[in-house]
Amino acid sequence: MSSVALPALAPPRRAWVTDLPVLLVAVVWGASYLAAKGITTTHTVIAVLVLRFAIVLPVLAVAGWRGLRSLNAAQWRGAGLLGLVLSGIFLLETYGVVHTSATNAGLIISLTMIFTPLAEAAVTRTRPPRTFLTAAGLSVAGVVLLTQGGGFTSPSAGDLLMLLAALARTVHVLAMARMRSVREADSLSLTTVQLGSAVAVFAVLATVPGTGPAPWTVAAGFGAAEWAGLIFLSVFCTLFAFFVQMWSVRRTSPSRVSLLLGTEPLWAAAVGIAIGGERLGVLGALGGALVLAGTAWGRRSVEVRS
Repeated sequence: MSSVALPALAPPRRAWVTDLPVLLVAVVWGASYLAAKGITTTHTVIAVLVLRFAIVLPVLAVAGWRGLRSLNAAQWRGAGLLGLVLSGIFLLETYGVVHTSATNAGLIISLTMIFTPLAEAAVTRTRPPRTFLTAAGLSVAGVVLLTQGGGFTSPSAGDLLMLLAALARTVHVLAMARMRSVREADSLSLTTVQLGSAVAVFAVLATVPGTGPAPWTVAAGFGAAEWAGLIFLSVFCTLFAFFVQMWSVRRTSPSRVSLLLGTEPLWAAAVGIAIGGERLGVLGALGGALVLAGTAWGRRSVEVRS
């Protein structure tokens, strides 16, 4: 009987080893809203994206050179395709944040945790557990309460962009989990190719008239605070975040990853209070509790299912 009991206790311990890095990704992504708003304007979106990705790309290429050389043609194509999706995510999110409120952005992007299990269920032709959907709904309700301090304004172009970004995030998570060509490759090589593809897209867009000043022009105008924000976005919100996401999604389910990343608005509010001077009322505190409760409940339901 003891040999049967031990495996039953092992999965939760292994699950937390995988879940904790993903939760840290949610923390840095939550902080990224404040950082991005501090260094980006409508006219500098493309330039900032070029700088954000280009800073870490040489380091990745050097560190993972041996792994890059071992990738076969199918793996290069698969990672490159993921990079194109990734570039779309960042374009939509960055333009969306610039053109809408942080409240709306945090609320709308959290819909990824609803889109992902529904999309996964459609692809696999299975029905999501009722407990998971209930938990996800609880988390969304918590996000609504959490963001009521700023109020949910009338839908704008930025709101639509954030909605499209949530859909693009879902596509990216599912593609990473289901693309056979990238399953056997190491995460560092795949991350490098993805970011390289994204940089190529942004560099091409930067040459198009009307897309704003050149990246080097924007960089020359940055002060210490702007450079600190850019390095945070580049190293933590890009390099660390997507390496962890690729590592974790192959060790757990896309729905589980998405639900943990769904706590992002909670961390965005925490950073806004601690650094941005925002206030969190009673409804906001209740919303934060609901987000945490819904995430924990949903994580258990997915764990039991898997």
